[in-house]
Amino acid sequence: MTKADIINQIVTQTGIEKPTVTATVEAIMDTIKQSMVKGENINLRGFGTFHLKKRAEKLGRNITKGTSVKIPAHVVPAFKPCKEFADAVKTKVK
Repeated sequence: MTKADIINQIVTQTGIEKPTVTATVEAIMDTIKQSMVKGENINLRGFGTFHLKKRAEKLGRNITKGTSVKIPAHVVPAFKPCKEFADAVKTKVK
């Protein structure tokens, strides 16, 4: 499902005009991105949590050149679904 699909489904379910839904979805995504860039976690009750994970420094391999590459410590965004969401996916998707 793409962002356009989500917007179209919301328009169909709610009857709200497409430009309004598009602006709202864009605003939600921008707010989540800006908050995470600031180092904040986002908890959406009943859905899940967007959080930041710290990755430690490690050694990687460049297979084509046969050399070791040092990968510095970094932070990556991650998502953890709430229990009900995760359980629903486990039971319905096979």
